[in-house]
Amino acid sequence: MGKNKFDLTVNAISVVLTKRHKTGLGFLVRERQIKPKVEVMELVEDGSAFHSHLIQAGDVILAVNGVDLTTASYKESLKTLRAIPVGGKAVLIIKGPEGFQTHLQTTFTKEGQPRTVRITHPNPNPPITPFHSAKQPDKLSGGLRELQSVTNRDDNMIKSTQLVETSQLSCSLSQNKRSIDFQLLHHNRIKPPICDVPTDKQSPEDTGTVDKDTNTRDKVALTPVSEMPQIPNNKQEFANLKNWETDQNHRETLYLKACPINHCAPKKCNGSLMQPSNMVCDPRDGKPSVESVRQLAKDFIDQYFTSMKRNNSEAHGARLDEVMNSIDSTGTYELTKNELIFGAKTAWRNAPRCIGRIQWNKLHVFDCRKVTSTYEMFEAICSHLKYATNKGNIRSCITFFPPRNDVKTEFRVWNSQLIRYACYRQEDGSLVGDPANLELTELCERLGWKGKGGRFDLLPLLLQANGEDPELYELPSNLVLEVKLRHPDAGQEWLEKMNLKWYAVPAVSNIMLNIGGVEFPGVPFNGWFMGTEIGRDLLDTARYNLILPVAEAMGLNTKKTASLWKDKAILELNLAVLHSFQNDNVTIMDHHVATESFMKHFSNEMKLRGGCPGDWVWLVPPVSGSATPIFHQEILNYTLNPACLYQPDPWHYYKWKDSVMKKRKNKLHFKELARSVLMTSRMMTKAMANRIKATILYASETGKSYAYSKSLQEIFNHAFDAKVVAMDQYDICNLEYEALVLIVTSTFGNGDPPENGEYLAQALQKIVRDSKEDQKKAATKRRFQSVATATPMSRRVSTKQNSFSNDIQSSTQGVLANVKFAVFGLGSRAYPHFCAFAHAMDTLLGELEGERLMEIGEGDELCGQEESFRTWAQEVFTSACDTFCLREQVNLEDANASLSTSKFERADFRVVVHDKQVQPNVVETLGTMHRKKLSSCRLIRRKNLQSEESGRSTILIQLETKNCENLNFCPGDHLGIYPRNDPDLVKELLSKVRDATDENTVVVLEAKREKRSIIGNLKYWEEDTRLPPCTLNMAFSRFLDITTPPTPQLLKLFSECDVNQEESKTLEVLSQGQSEYEDWKFLNNPNLIEVLNQFPSIQLEAALLLKQLPLLQARYYSISSSPEIFPGEIHCTVSVVTYHTRGGTGPLHHGVCSSYLNSITDDEEVACFVRTAPTFHLPLKDNIPCILVGPGTGIAPFRSFWQQRLAEIRKGAHNGCTMALLFGCRNPNHDHLYKQEVAAAMKEGAISHAYTAFSREKGKPKRYVQNVIMSEIPDFVYDIVHEKKGHFYVCGDVTMATEVNKTLLKILCIKGEMTKEKAQEFINSMKTEERYHEDIFGVTLRTYEVNRSVRLKGKEKSESLSHK
Repeated sequence: MGKNKFDLTVNAISVVLTKRHKTGLGFLVRERQIKPKVEVMELVEDGSAFHSHLIQAGDVILAVNGVDLTTASYKESLKTLRAIPVGGKAVLIIKGPEGFQTHLQTTFTKEGQPRTVRITHPNPNPPITPFHSAKQPDKLSGGLRELQSVTNRDDNMIKSTQLVETSQLSCSLSQNKRSIDFQLLHHNRIKPPICDVPTDKQSPEDTGTVDKDTNTRDKVALTPVSEMPQIPNNKQEFANLKNWETDQNHRETLYLKACPINHCAPKKCNGSLMQPSNMVCDPRDGKPSVESVRQLAKDFIDQYFTSMKRNNSEAHGARLDEVMNSIDSTGTYELTKNELIFGAKTAWRNAPRCIGRIQWNKLHVFDCRKVTSTYEMFEAICSHLKYATNKGNIRSCITFFPPRNDVKTEFRVWNSQLIRYACYRQEDGSLVGDPANLELTELCERLGWKGKGGRFDLLPLLLQANGEDPELYELPSNLVLEVKLRHPDAGQEWLEKMNLKWYAVPAVSNIMLNIGGVEFPGVPFNGWFMGTEIGRDLLDTARYNLILPVAEAMGLNTKKTASLWKDKAILELNLAVLHSFQNDNVTIMDHHVATESFMKHFSNEMKLRGGCPGDWVWLVPPVSGSATPIFHQEILNYTLNPACLYQPDPWHYYKWKDSVMKKRKNKLHFKELARSVLMTSRMMTKAMANRIKATILYASETGKSYAYSKSLQEIFNHAFDAKVVAMDQYDICNLEYEALVLIVTSTFGNGDPPENGEYLAQALQKIVRDSKEDQKKAATKRRFQSVATATPMSRRVSTKQNSFSNDIQSSTQGVLANVKFAVFGLGSRAYPHFCAFAHAMDTLLGELEGERLMEIGEGDELCGQEESFRTWAQEVFTSACDTFCLREQVNLEDANASLSTSKFERADFRVVVHDKQVQPNVVETLGTMHRKKLSSCRLIRRKNLQSEESGRSTILIQLETKNCENLNFCPGDHLGIYPRNDPDLVKELLSKVRDATDENTVVVLEAKREKRSIIGNLKYWEEDTRLPPCTLNMAFSRFLDITTPPTPQLLKLFSECDVNQEESKTLEVLSQGQSEYEDWKFLNNPNLIEVLNQFPSIQLEAALLLKQLPLLQARYYSISSSPEIFPGEIHCTVSVVTYHTRGGTGPLHHGVCSSYLNSITDDEEVACFVRTAPTFHLPLKDNIPCILVGPGTGIAPFRSFWQQRLAEIRKGAHNGCTMALLFGCRNPNHDHLYKQEVAAAMKEGAISHAYTAFSREKGKPKRYVQNVIMSEIPDFVYDIVHEKKGHFYVCGDVTMATEVNKTLLKILCIKGEMTKEKAQEFINSMKTEERYHEDIFGVTLRTYEVNRSVRLKGKEKSESLSHK
C-alpha cells in the first residue's frame, strides 16, 4: 500500500489474509462503542488469522483493501469485510491495544528462512484511564458486597458478536445481546491497560468481615446479570499476559466470561488461599436463585450448541425453551447424555488448578445418575476404578451420581479420594498413616470398621445415597493397583528397606461440578499422578513427614540447612517415584513434561478461546519451579462455568438420624456385611457393561452390510448396549460423545460410497479439511472421493501405538480423541479399488484421532467373506472387552457362537390372514421400506439394439416420467429401478412352502411380544413392521430377494426345518460359512429354489421366509437420454443378462432386473428414482475437450452426453468442441449400438471424433478400446488430457476400465517422458481435479471366468497370509 495516514500510527500494522470457504478471514468481531467500530474478539481455530500469528484478540481494524473503516459504521464495516470473495486476499490495517506499541519485524528461522513476527511492547508512559466512581447501592446481595471496588459498566458496550463471514457461522458466542450479557467481568489488579481504582469505602473482604445473611450459593453459581456491578465503557477489555522467558505477549479476553468474581481486593490478594470463596459451594447456604440457574443454563446451552456449530438453530431454540420451562416449574432441569459429557469435559478444560488439561477432550464419562442406593454407587465406583486403572495404562474418567436437588437428598462420596490410606492415632498422640485422613478414619472406626494399624491401610468407601446415613464398603484389593517404591541406582537399598508404596489412580471424589446451574456433589474423577504430588504426600510435614527419615537413610548431613539435605531428599524420592511407576508400566508424568504440555495447552487456548484460566500458585511445580516454562508465564486466575468447585466435608454439616446411628454403633459385624457386597468381577462390571454403548454404523447398496451389522450387534450385546444405525440417519454431532463406534460398509462402483454413506463421509471429511490449509482446493470437489481420501495402511498409525509422552505433549486433542472405533469393509477384488470406502472411513476416523481398536477388516465376496467377517467380529469384540475391562464378565465362547446362529424362533412368528383384503401400492410400499422417494413410470417403448443374428439382447427402454420433479436428472446420472422376480420362480417357490395361501389372499406376519403387567408377564401377537400386509405372491415377487444365494445363517435355519439327517449334516457344514460354503456358493450360485431342490426334505414355512429373506434391492442403470431432447422421458440401455452356472454347465439364470425390463408391459408401474452422479457430469465449461470411452452398454451415459450437446448446438448456446467417442463391441454387424445416432451427432457437430474396436470381427484380430487408444490415437489422447487439460470418461465393466487406465499410463510415460510413478501421480491428480471420470459396473460378460480368476488370487493371498 502507498503512504497514507495509517503509516503515521506507531501502533498500526499491515496483515494480508486469505478468505476461506468456511472460516472466512479466521476471526470473530464485535462492535466497539467508539470509532473505528470493528474489533477482533476471538480467533477461529486453524483459520487464516490463526496461522498468520499476526492477529490478536482486541485488535482494531482500521482499513480493508484500502477502504477506510475509521469513520465507517459497524454495519458498513461488516459489509466491506463480507464483500471479500472466498479465496481472495484481504490487506488489513490493524491497530494494537492502547498503551502498547505494535510493529512487525523480520527474523530468521534456524534454517535461515525469513519469518515475519509481531512485536508488542508497553509504552514507556502508558495513558492510564481510571475508573469513574459510581454510586454504590446501600445493600448488595450475595457475594456482591465484596465487589464494591468495581464500578458500573456501560451495558451497551458489546452489542453483538458475529463472524466476519456470517454465512458460515462458527462463532462461540451467540449474535444477540442477551447471550453476551453473561460475560460477567472479573478484574484483578493487573498491569495496564487494565487497572482497578478502589472506591473510598472498604469492602467486607478488606476488613475481614463477611455478611452471614448473604446467600453465597448465587455467588458461586453465578451472580445474575441484573445484579452485577458494571464497568465503564472506557475500560479496555483484555489483559496483556507476558512470558518473561520468551518475551511473548498473549492477549487474554476469556476472563470477561468469568463467574463468579474472584475476591481479591485492592489492599490484599487471596491468590494463595487453599479454598477461596469463589471456588467453594456450601450446600448449607441454600438453593441458588431461579434467576441465577436460568442464566447459567442459558449460557451452558449456548456453549453446547455453539460447540456443534448449531447455535441459533431451531433445535437450539427448542432446547433452550424446554430448559427454561423446566427451571420455571421445578427450579432445575435434566442434562441430556451429550450435554453431560460436554459439560464434564468443559469443566475439566476450565479447571484453573489442573496442569494436565491438555487431555480434557479424552475424558470418559460414566453416567450413573439413575442409581438409587449406596450399593449401586459402589458397583459404579468399582467399574470406574477398573476402567481407569487399565492394568497401569491410566485412563481419565469421571462418574456422575444424581445431581443435588436438596442437601437432605444428596448423593455423595465422603472420602476425599476413592483410594486413600488410613491414619491411626496412637496412645502417645502420634499418628500412623496419612494424617490427611485422620478424621475420616476415626469416623469409619466409629461406624464399625477396624483397620490393621499399618501405614498404608486402604480406607473403606463411605457412601451416601438420597440423603440417608452413609454406608461403608471395602474396596476389593484386586481393584487397587499399588506401586512399591525403589531407587533406580543399584546399591541404593535404603529406599526398599523403608517399604514405601503408593496407589496408581488419584481419583478425587469430594469435588462438586456445576454444569449450567446443575450441581453434582458426587462426581469421582481421576487423571494420573505427576511425580511431585506423590513426593509431597510422603515428605510434607502435614502428611507422612518422611523427609528426615529419608535424608537419614541416605546418609545426609541434616544438622545444617545449608547442606541442602531437604532438597536432596526431595529430589531423590521424586526420582524414585518416577522410576518405580515407569518400571511397573504405570502412567505418571514428571513435572517438566507436565508443564511443557500445559504451555502448549495454554498457547492453543489463547488462540482458540482468547484465554486460559490458571492458578499460577498451584500450577508451578513444588520442585524446580523456575526450571519449568510455566514459572515465567503470567496467568489470570478466574472461574468459568461449567466449573469444578470445592465443598465442605459432609460430616461437618450432616445431621445423623439418631436411631440409625445408634444401630450402626452397635453393629460390629461390618466385615461380614462387607464380604456380602464384595462381588465377583462379573458382577462388578455388569452395571458398566449396561452403560457402555456401541454404535454400529452401516452403509450399503444391497443390504449385506446391514445384515452383517445385525450379526455384529448380536455378539456385542453380550457385553455392550449395541445399536445399529444407517449412516444417513446418524447425527454426526453425537459422534464425539460415543464410546465405541463400529463401521460396516460396502463400496459402490469404482470406490464410491454407498448412497446412504456419502453424507456422513462428507461430514467427516469436512471436519478434517477444516483443520488443513488447502481449503479452496477441497471446496471444488463435488462428491466424496474414497480413493483420494484413504491413507495407505502402512501410514496409518493406531492410537494404541502412540506413546503416552507423545500423547500428553500434543498441542491439541482431536475431535474423536475419546472414541474407540473399528471398520469392516465389504467388496469384490474384481474391482481395482477394493473396499475403498471402508479404507476412507478408517482413515478419516484416525485423522480425527479416534482410537483404532484393530486394523481394518476386509471381506471379499468372491473369496471367504463370511469367514473374514466372523474372524474380524470375534477379534474386535475381544479387543473391545479388553479395552473397556469387560473380558472377565463375558463368556467369549457363547458370544462367538452368536455369529453363526440366528435369533429366529419359529414359535415366535406366524402368518395369518389379514382383516383387510387389500393389496398395498407397490411403489409407495417400496419407498417406505427403503426410505427413498420413489416415483412411478410407465413403458413408452422397448427396442432391441442388436441384430437378430447376434444371439444376445441389448434393449433401449424408454420410460415416461410425467415430468415428475423427483425424476429430474442431468446427463450422467443413474436410474435406480426396483425389479420384479421371475413369476415362474415365484410360482415354484410357493409350491414348496407348506403353509402357503392362495395367490389372492392378503396375509400378514405377526410376532409374539411380551409385556409386564400387575398380574404378571402377558404375551400377545403384534403385526411385524418389516413387510406390509400383502399376498405371498406379492411378497416374493416385489419385496423379497429369492435369487441371491442364501447366507450361512439362513442355511442354519433351514437345517432346523425337519430336515432328514443326511441333508441336515450337509446344511450344518455349509452354515459354518467357511471354505465349504464359499466353494458351494461360487460353483452353483444357487437361487432359493435350487437350494430347496438340492435339499428337498426341508419343511419350509412362510413366516421364516418373510422374516429372514433379504429385501429385493434396486438395480442401477446409466441414463441414456437428455431431458432437453426427450422431455418427460428417461431412457436406459440395458443388456439382458442370461448365463449358465458352473462355468456354462449348470442351470440357466436370468438377470433379475434386465429380464423384468424385457418383459414389462405398458400398463405396469415401474418403481424408480434418480441417483445423482455429480462426478460423471459434463464439464461446467462447454469449451473443455472430452474423450468418452464406452464399449458395449458402457455407451449408455455418453448417449445422454451427445444429446445434451445437440440440444445446446440447436439452441445456439454451444459452438462445438472436441468430444471424441471410443466405442467397442463384438461385431459391427451384430451389436454396434447407436451407430446411426452417432453418425447423425457427428454430422451436427456434437461428436467430433468416433473410433470403434471390434473383438469378434471375422478374419481380423481382436481389438478392444484400449488397443485403439494405444495404436491409433496416443498423440491425440496425450494432447487432450495433458496439454489441453481435458476430461477423460470411462464407462463399462471393471476389467475394461483397468486396461484403459493402464493404457493411459503407458501413453503418459511414452509421450510425456514420465516415469511410471510420475504418470500415476498425474492420473491421480486428474481424479482429484475431477478430470478423470469412471462409471464402473459389475462384470456382465465372462462373469464366471473373471470371478474365478480373481477368487483364485484371493485364496492364494489368504493362504500366504495364514502361513506368515
